[in-house]
Amino acid sequence: MGNFRQTIFQSDKGYVIGLFKVKNTDIDSMKEYINRTITITGYFHELSENENYYFKGEEAFHPKYGFQFNVKEYERVKPEDKDGIVEFLSSDLFPGIGEKLAQSIVDVLGDKALDLILEDKSCLMLVPKLSNKKIDLIYDTLVKYEESHKMIVYLTELGFPMKDALLIYNKYKSNTIDVIENNIYRLIDDIEEISFPKVDVIARKLDNVLDSIERIKACIYYIMKELTFKSGDIYLNIEDIYTSVIKYLKFEMDKDYFKELLEELANEVKIHIVDNKYYVEEVYEASNNIVYKINYLMKKDKTEYKNLESKISELEEANNIKYNDKQKEAIIKALENNILIITGGPGTGKTSIIKAIVELYKNINKFNDTQLQRDLVLLAPTGRASKRLSESTNLPAYTIHRFLKWNRDNNTFAINEYNPDFSHLVIVDEVSMIDVPLMDNLLKGLTNNIKLILVGDHNQLPSVGPGLLLKDLIESKVVDTVHLNILYRQKENSYIPVLADEIRNDNLGDFLSTKDDYTFLPCSSNSIIPNLTKICKQIIDKGYDYKKFQVMAPMYAGVNGIDNLNKQLQKIFNPEDKNKKEVKYGDIIYRVNDKVLQLVNDPDNNVFNGDIGIIDSIKSGVQTKSGKLEVVIDFDGNLVNYQVKDLINIKHGFIISIHKSQGSEFELVVIPVTHSYKRMLYRKLIYTGITRAKKKLILIGEPDAFIDSVHNNFEQERKSDMVENLKNICIENGI
Repeated sequence: MGNFRQTIFQSDKGYVIGLFKVKNTDIDSMKEYINRTITITGYFHELSENENYYFKGEEAFHPKYGFQFNVKEYERVKPEDKDGIVEFLSSDLFPGIGEKLAQSIVDVLGDKALDLILEDKSCLMLVPKLSNKKIDLIYDTLVKYEESHKMIVYLTELGFPMKDALLIYNKYKSNTIDVIENNIYRLIDDIEEISFPKVDVIARKLDNVLDSIERIKACIYYIMKELTFKSGDIYLNIEDIYTSVIKYLKFEMDKDYFKELLEELANEVKIHIVDNKYYVEEVYEASNNIVYKINYLMKKDKTEYKNLESKISELEEANNIKYNDKQKEAIIKALENNILIITGGPGTGKTSIIKAIVELYKNINKFNDTQLQRDLVLLAPTGRASKRLSESTNLPAYTIHRFLKWNRDNNTFAINEYNPDFSHLVIVDEVSMIDVPLMDNLLKGLTNNIKLILVGDHNQLPSVGPGLLLKDLIESKVVDTVHLNILYRQKENSYIPVLADEIRNDNLGDFLSTKDDYTFLPCSSNSIIPNLTKICKQIIDKGYDYKKFQVMAPMYAGVNGIDNLNKQLQKIFNPEDKNKKEVKYGDIIYRVNDKVLQLVNDPDNNVFNGDIGIIDSIKSGVQTKSGKLEVVIDFDGNLVNYQVKDLINIKHGFIISIHKSQGSEFELVVIPVTHSYKRMLYRKLIYTGITRAKKKLILIGEPDAFIDSVHNNFEQERKSDMVENLKNICIENGI
């Protein structure tokens, strides 16, 4: 318990950093702070300075504010003695009621003054010189104050966390209980941060009718969003929606009634229905926005430059390089077109082309470095891909999320249609990884005065989110596309780009023969671990820095799965050492020099999903300001601190999934291939894996399993109508 003194920071969603003087505590480690002022944080509906509160929570440390107390629950201490009531009534909460007038109220009404006023405000008429206006002010303020506290308590007791309780009360105020009791599912529509499953659990506690129309409609909308983002489909069919909804609700429903509810959701602009295709509204809009933006760029007049061929020749001479006809075509069209796609497999020169475009663009416009960086932006979907782009051009490159200034808390972008970036030349690499919603947000964040160059290989794995953006754009044949198809071997006896081409065309050659940059080591599934261990030891003995090569596999589960192999490879790459600190998290031991993989985007710390780092140090509570153990991870020079609770956001990276490797390149790649991975052995996956290797590729395992993976052209068909829409709109506009 203590007294709230001052607000340092307050967000529009109720998050507060403030100063609090501790009067008493039952937390032993906090007793040293009695009669001292500490920093508190948490979500609050209202905090009044110089008022007493009970706080429940935990100690923590913030790099900027130092020691603080994170409040999980709070309760206002209602003043009960006369002095406390005088102090309360003369506080800032009651403007115009000074200490003298507050004392008069207490003299007349005694230590039950607050209860008496709430019961009947006319009792204040007994106080001399108290106007009707001030009587109303005191009464209304007390009612509001009591109401807010009761509402917050009511919501938290139902099961809403404090953050959600504040969002709900701030939205509905005095109508909160009415909304909760009469249509709790309204919360999902009105408050983005509150999900259907969370509300549904609480609704069932309140004995809401399980087959109420509100619940079913909320469930349909939730299921449609889940299906869209899990399947990658732009639109859904009614059977899939119906089956999934019935499975969730656990009761049958008439299909005609179900269709009626879908129509109602369409009328409410939550979903969109066209020709028996069912879309989540925001995905439908995102897909259409992309089509319209591309159409605009296609219709806009191209830029014409003189003597580009001779300027390319000068570039070739300066860089001691020779571009083939397709590469020259890509460079010229990139500078002249308003939108261009450059596609090709590994070894076809995509990186060289990007570098040439940037250099030529700088020379043509006679930009200095500052002007170039103001006019040009280089983007990629992952941190490692953007770093690679930066290294190849010697210019800054950004992840799309960082460029758009993504706010993780509310999933919004500060760079948007109302606050666009004014770059003119925009080059986006690894476009196969970009889903429709992200591309929509990127295009919204750019002006119409752009040249957009999209670079990628659509033969790789598709985006995690909805859509087949790059594939659809290429297949539409609406957007001008340059296909780079000439392979440039690093050496005469190199094989990686050739193997990639063979896999893509399902035409394997002699893949068992060893080449300068490639080896296949046949072994049984049962021998994967000892052979992989042996290979990794040999790689280390040859002087390879294990930070610069990567083992990857298709699956997490099983003896030869990623989770088990990470434990085995830790013994090889970073064995237990009494001189190395370590920490246990669940059944995983992390120690200094371990390679780790980031699992979530964290733009605040400039680290993103798929980034690979090395544990730099592990600091005990004695060494940290927080007083808690911290793991410091080095992501290519960017040191990020993790408390133990944050370790859920990483995992070991000695071996990673092929999915997580997308957008990255490694000097040396090792991939085990075995029939035990059968469910995940298909062409696009194995193609994506082997194309991560820059200088050396080692495959280990069962040759038949590798052959099967190449022959298996499995690709879950995603429902997308972008090709059709692009063609239609361009026909309408005569393009």
